[in-house]
Amino acid sequence: MYNAREFNFDGLVGPSHNYAGLSFGNVASFNNVKSASNPRQAALQGLAKMRALAARGFAQGLLPPQSRPNFRMLRRLGFSGTDADVLAGAYREAPVILACAYSASPMWTANAATVSPSADTADGRVHFTAANLNNKLHRAEEHVQATRTLRALFADSDRFVVHDALPSTPAFGDEGAANHTRFAGSYGAAGVEFFVYGRVEFDPSAPAPKKYPARQTLEASQAIARLHGLDGARTVFAAQNPDVIDQGVFHNDVIAVGNGNVLFYHEQAFADEAGTLDALRRALAGVGTDLQAVRVDTAAVPVADAVASYLFNSQLLSKPDGRMALVVPHECRENAAVSGYLQQLVASGGAIDELVEFDLRQSMRNGGGPACLRLRVVLTDAEAQAMHQGVLMNDDLYARLVPWVERHYRDRVEPKDLADPQLARECMAALEELERILGLPGLYDLS
Repeated sequence: MYNAREFNFDGLVGPSHNYAGLSFGNVASFNNVKSASNPRQAALQGLAKMRALAARGFAQGLLPPQSRPNFRMLRRLGFSGTDADVLAGAYREAPVILACAYSASPMWTANAATVSPSADTADGRVHFTAANLNNKLHRAEEHVQATRTLRALFADSDRFVVHDALPSTPAFGDEGAANHTRFAGSYGAAGVEFFVYGRVEFDPSAPAPKKYPARQTLEASQAIARLHGLDGARTVFAAQNPDVIDQGVFHNDVIAVGNGNVLFYHEQAFADEAGTLDALRRALAGVGTDLQAVRVDTAAVPVADAVASYLFNSQLLSKPDGRMALVVPHECRENAAVSGYLQQLVASGGAIDELVEFDLRQSMRNGGGPACLRLRVVLTDAEAQAMHQGVLMNDDLYARLVPWVERHYRDRVEPKDLADPQLARECMAALEELERILGLPGLYDLS
């Protein structure tokens, strides 16, 4: 066992944040399609959350946004000429493709990668596998920069391994940590890694959703477990309930969240609730830990309310006193069923005894709550020292990033603005300065 902490790396919202409704199966994203976004407010809301959690003593970092628009993709799809010509042609002939090229979805870093801490891996290193996100055009190329970024932040090959994304085929559809949870008695102890999948590529008889796509396959989860050198006795695979996928639960983190030895979940989360809990209990018993399952009944919170409020897309954080805080968006307070349930939860005397609420309206309207915005990375003290320090949130970094956002980000972006070459120039200028602020020269290929 090692002395270790969990670092939450939140995505810094990019200057191209817009509402294009590109994510079929994500109800919130679809509901706000083509409305005006506020990139400046989105970035400031995210930074405020990071700063507040860091001020409370939680280990907090950030992952920088990716370069947008994606001119390489647009040119590969046949748009040519100057950058302005490419934007004009795409806006005229294929505005949805242009929106994909401008997508700021890397802000949701729960989809950046799957992470296994050194206490769980065969070689004693922290393993990352960038998610291929091959289900959606606007996300399918994120793994290129995600891999580049992770290798820049975790460059010490004696302590870290950053794997390439899995093959970008339907059989290995991978959406990252949004479908992965780690349980352990303490962060530095050997733990149990829990993978949730929505589809089995090589078994057509396996249950699958009928309306919306299942983005994570069993085959992808198994491949990541192999790459990371996980112990089979401490690895659990479970099928997501296909019926809730069809109700807008596009990732497991929209219906369940875990931390330490606590699983906070909706009764309809898994295809086999009893079997899933049984498997987790057996695996955790092998590392000397008992599972605390906090079940939310449908009668208390219907799935539709859970999706609308993003109750389960919350962060479950361990406090120094051994209890846990649940980080939720404002929308949880605005939903009567969810608000009532949460008041009972914190008063119940269980492991979760505090609610921490943030205004993340800009992210929520595009289909991502607190848990979507962060990637969890458990690091020992030595590993934490070995990573790049310039992305760790503190008062100084916050004081530099807020005026950076105010200089470079628009307060309104509409669909027609994506054809404006000036917006593309503004995005590039912002990232050139961000490289300097974070101490990451050459992070982007801006040529």
